[in-house]
Amino acid sequence: MEKVFIHCTAEVSGEAQIGEGCKIWNQAQIREGAILGKNCIVSKNVYIDENVLIGDRVKIQNNVNVYHGVIVEDDVFLGPSMTFTNDMYPRAFNSDWEIAQTFIKRGASIGANATIRCGITIGEYAVVGAGSVVVKDVMPHELVAGNPARRIGWVCKCGFKLNEAYKCVKCGSQYDFKHFQSRSDIS
Repeated sequence: MEKVFIHCTAEVSGEAQIGEGCKIWNQAQIREGAILGKNCIVSKNVYIDENVLIGDRVKIQNNVNVYHGVIVEDDVFLGPSMTFTNDMYPRAFNSDWEIAQTFIKRGASIGANATIRCGITIGEYAVVGAGSVVVKDVMPHELVAGNPARRIGWVCKCGFKLNEAYKCVKCGSQYDFKHFQSRSDIS
């Protein structure tokens, strides 16, 4: 059984659950009620809010903020300085605000400096380009970029772009076009 590594400058609540094999680096903060699965990497200066759920083998790069209401499934990559929101109608004086849940599905990758609006789902193995602002759901295997983020292609499970015939340019995997139709199971 692998032990957990917590850097001496990290602040990890005694009420957080940290899975075996996790590495939590300098100046990271993990709040009460947060749950991290096995073998996660929490890099420098990461903030994980209370009651956040993070799956197994998730890699969270430097300066990422994961706020209450975010659920991250297994094998997700969160790039440097990307951030989530959790309030649809933010006001400093609003005392009755509600958290909107955000779902990041298995194998998704979110690029550096991307912003993910709350209340949406990033589908399985989707890729969000660096600097993108995502304001609506991203379908499984969809490649989005820009502000606001728009589809610029499709990606394989291995992360490389699919060609016009939905074949991976790297590993050669072939996908069925029907797989990329709008799906109701990504909510």
